[in-house]
Formats: sequence, C-alpha cells, structure tokens
Amino acid sequence: MKALLFAAHGGPEVLTVAEVPAPHAGPGEIRIAVRAAGVSPADDALRSGAWKNMFQIPLPYVVGVDAAGVVDQVGPGVEGVRPGDEVYGVRPGGATTAEFAVFDLWAHKPAAWSWSEAGGAAGGVATAAHALDVLGLGAGDTLLLDGASGGVGAVAVQLAVARGIRVIGTSSPANHAFLASLGAEPVAYGPGLPARVGTRVDAALDVGGHGDVAELVTLAGGAARVRTLVTRNVAHGVSLLRVDPAGVPAALAAAAALAEAGRLTVPVAAEYAMTDGPAAHVRIARGHARGKVVITVREAIK
Repeated sequence: MKALLFAAHGGPEVLTVAEVPAPHAGPGEIRIAVRAAGVSPADDALRSGAWKNMFQIPLPYVVGVDAAGVVDQVGPGVEGVRPGDEVYGVRPGGATTAEFAVFDLWAHKPAAWSWSEAGGAAGGVATAAHALDVLGLGAGDTLLLDGASGGVGAVAVQLAVARGIRVIGTSSPANHAFLASLGAEPVAYGPGLPARVGTRVDAALDVGGHGDVAELVTLAGGAARVRTLVTRNVAHGVSLLRVDPAGVPAALAAAAALAEAGRLTVPVAAEYAMTDGPAAHVRIARGHARGKVVITVREAIK
C-alpha cells in the first residue's frame, strides 16, 4: 500500500509517499480503507526530531494519528461494526496517513461530516474531551482556551459549549469572528492576557503555546487548574495533558451524536493530496490555522 512517511528526521522535504506492507486487523482491532487523515503539530514535532528524546519511534515512520474511512477487516473480539461501515478513529502510535490503517479507538462516522471533517476530527475530539474531564469542568464554569482557533481548539470550544461551559478563547484578531461563531468569547493572545480577560477563570487549557503559561496560572488560580498540549510550556507546575485511551471510544461516539444534532462541526483549514504531504507539514508548522489541516488519501477511493 502507499503511505506518507519519513526515513530520517528533518524538514518537511524528508516526507515521501512510498510502498509499505499493509497492516491487518488483530484482536480488538478494525482495519479501514482510509479516505482522509488529519495533520497535527505532533506530526511536525515527530518528523523534525523535536520529540526524539521523548518518544522513540521506528524509522521509517508513517505519519498521522487520526483518520476516517470504510471498514474492510474486523478482528477477533470486535463487536458493533462490520465491513462497509464508515468510521473515524485515532491511533496514538501513528500510521494513519496511508491507504489502510488499523484502529482500536474508533466510532461510527456521523453522516453530517464529510470525509475531510471526519478524517481530521478524532485527535481533537479525544484531546478536548479528556481535557474537560481532567479539569472537572461543567455547566456554569469558565474555561480559557489559549490558542482556540486551531484543529484542537475549535473542537474544544464546541464540546465545552455543549456542556454549558463559558469559553474565553484566544487567537489572532483575524480569527475572532470565527471563534465567536463557534460560541467562544474571543480575545487576543500574547503577553498581558490577564488584563484583557479581566476576570478569573475556573480552568485554562494551553493549546497553541502562544502565550506565557504563568499568566494562565494566574488567571486560573493555580497550576492544578491548567493543562498544556505544548511541551515547551511545561513550567510553573503546569502538567502536559496526556489522553487516557480508555475514554476515547466513548468520547468519539458522543462527538458523533453532537455532530448529527448539528452541534459539532470540524472546521477544515486546508486539504492536501498525500503526494503534497510536505506542503501540509509546512502549513501546520506555520500555525494560525483556522481549523484542521487534512490529507485526502485519494488512492484509497475506488
């Protein structure tokens, strides 16, 4: 099968589409014919080598942690799905930007989402839902999302709003109207955030790494009320958010139900063909994406 991979760390130019053996569904797993896969800052960090002291990955490495497609194999012990079903899922170990991918963390794709939306959804849903749970937020609470307009942030805004949480989201001014359309109260990111927010919040989630995490601690009233997705911002007692895989399938199913009810969209900032993988990584590294960057795996569409 064809897959987007790198054989050595480096810039986006090290990415190439190559033939690799197709995976097969083992116990508790399904295999999908991939229609679309998401691109995340984690892909950029793994490819560049920025995380090589934190995560040991085999080379060559097939990029991507989330995707959507059509089930074509169901492994032993798997129930509630059959070949031909449309699903979306996340695979923390990577290898989703390929013609076929194997998942054990998945849910049925909502009909309300296109393949591109579903392909880029699962990672953001899993991360955002876990963050809300870890921070213990519920109806009436206030969440500050620092870097709210990207792939994870845009989903986190909507999941929080669906729970009755007030969301204050930071972004560049060009994205303020976009954030307001999702239900957030937009403010500009960067130094001086406490003065612009003007109030204490119940918790803060650092998604984009644009600001000073110490200011988030001040706004939330302590480091225990703050989590970050950005390794360089692990400071001042703030912990890096690590998603618990056990809760992912339920989070994906709940998100699909919200999508079918018209309460959750997955904004797509840009779409690329698999052969344009380097350009997709350039786009994600640039930041400021209004939603998710997605790779369409056209070779899988018959």
